[in-house]
Amino acid sequence: MKYPIGIQSFESLRKENYVYVDKTEMVYELAERGKYYFLSRPRRFGKSLLVSTIEAYFSGRKDLFKGLAIDEMEKDWECHPILHLDLNTERYNTVDSLTDKLEANLNDWEQLYGKNPVAKSFATRFEYVIRYAYEKTGHPVVILVDEYDKPMLQAIGNEELQNEYRGILKGFYGALKSQDRYIRFALLTGVTKFGKVSVFSDLNNLQDLSMDARYQALCGMTEDEVVRYFGEPIRALAIKNKLSEEETLAKLKKRYDGYHFVENGIGIYNPFSLLNTFERLQFGSYWFETGTPSYLVELLKRDDYVLPHLTEEVSTADVLNSIDVVSNNPISVLYQSGYLTIKDYNAEFGEYRLGFPNEEVEEGFLRYLLPYYTGLHDVTTPFSMSQFIGDLRSGRPEQFMQRIASLFSDTDYKIVGNSELYFQNAFYLVAKMMGFYTKVERTTSNGRMDLTIETKDYVYIVEFKLDGSADVALQQINEKGYDKPFLMDERHLYKIGVNFSLEKRCIDAWRIEPAP
Repeated sequence: MKYPIGIQSFESLRKENYVYVDKTEMVYELAERGKYYFLSRPRRFGKSLLVSTIEAYFSGRKDLFKGLAIDEMEKDWECHPILHLDLNTERYNTVDSLTDKLEANLNDWEQLYGKNPVAKSFATRFEYVIRYAYEKTGHPVVILVDEYDKPMLQAIGNEELQNEYRGILKGFYGALKSQDRYIRFALLTGVTKFGKVSVFSDLNNLQDLSMDARYQALCGMTEDEVVRYFGEPIRALAIKNKLSEEETLAKLKKRYDGYHFVENGIGIYNPFSLLNTFERLQFGSYWFETGTPSYLVELLKRDDYVLPHLTEEVSTADVLNSIDVVSNNPISVLYQSGYLTIKDYNAEFGEYRLGFPNEEVEEGFLRYLLPYYTGLHDVTTPFSMSQFIGDLRSGRPEQFMQRIASLFSDTDYKIVGNSELYFQNAFYLVAKMMGFYTKVERTTSNGRMDLTIETKDYVYIVEFKLDGSADVALQQINEKGYDKPFLMDERHLYKIGVNFSLEKRCIDAWRIEPAP
């Protein structure tokens, strides 16, 4: 079985016999039911392959669809002129980088279909290209824009550049509305949806598929599809990792499933991570190996975001479905980028509860953020979670606390201005990371932070104080009886009192007391 990892050409995929999860029934329905569409999905979710599939379909390439669902549905296989703009291939750090890209595509199209010498602006030239393509071929035009939002995303934090991009793209995409009589079909894809004062403000004729229950599986894979198409690699993966097939499926689900793009929707697997797992027969963090956009951290830092809120966010469809470029709220970007997903829905109030979609995203994102919120921004001091967990599993609380203290030392004051917020964010990241390997319970109230860590042979009860003392923290553990749930436990128990100095932005003292 050949896995189409990185294959974005539908023609190559079919001709070279890569496995293809058939989405063509939905492609046919889109073509029959409507005309203008928009779809946002996280990166590496198959958007480019979808665009290529639609391009092959509207090019009349019946030979490429043999044996697929659409083969029995489509009778005419009409060939349309295709205007395909792929904005995924450039780094948009200047206005020229975007204008050069548009200029190159317009030149190619004008050579094919004709050019009006009077037309000067990108928007006007695009309008004439659409019209001339229709007049020259006798068939209405298909317009496909892949990663329409990449210039806008790369300019997050640079308001002047964003305004420039917005003005250029808003007029350019406006041709879809003005030239409606010449257009058969149009699809714009991207990671995010910029709305309100942005590029979509005039494109009210686009149907947004992003939260449409009928097309929630248009990109990505459902559990039924995973089982139906990948039985052979699932068995091989089970043998390689000494698991049963049921255990293998459960681990795949925990690690890569869990994306929900509509309320009460089905779970969607990340296709890139899944295919890499089958190719290598190894569970990994493949989505994160391709890089996390730096603009996400910039948004979190700009908003002084409280990281523990990541799994407590409640939002509405209006917020999730659109990004207002003047807003400081990073939640819609995190959702649309795939770092958060829908976990629950309150129909009475129309509110969505968000959280991490799966273990790969949660672990990868927290590990990515850790250097920005601790003293680990220096590449010469790499972070090793195995050393932390090794101390805990071996009953070495002093070494563990030394490592914890080192995380809060030599911290960049530019990370977060508020010391208490800094400590809360850093503490959250460390606790969550330890939670992947140990049982961690954590509570926060009125500035007090408790942490209980359990391993096979040891239990640690940690009490934190902000600008207090380690002795007082340890005394509170004893006076409040935090160890009572473990009195009959055979494991060794340690009580640890810790003080964090807000002025010094570090852990300045701790006391360790073994249980009698």
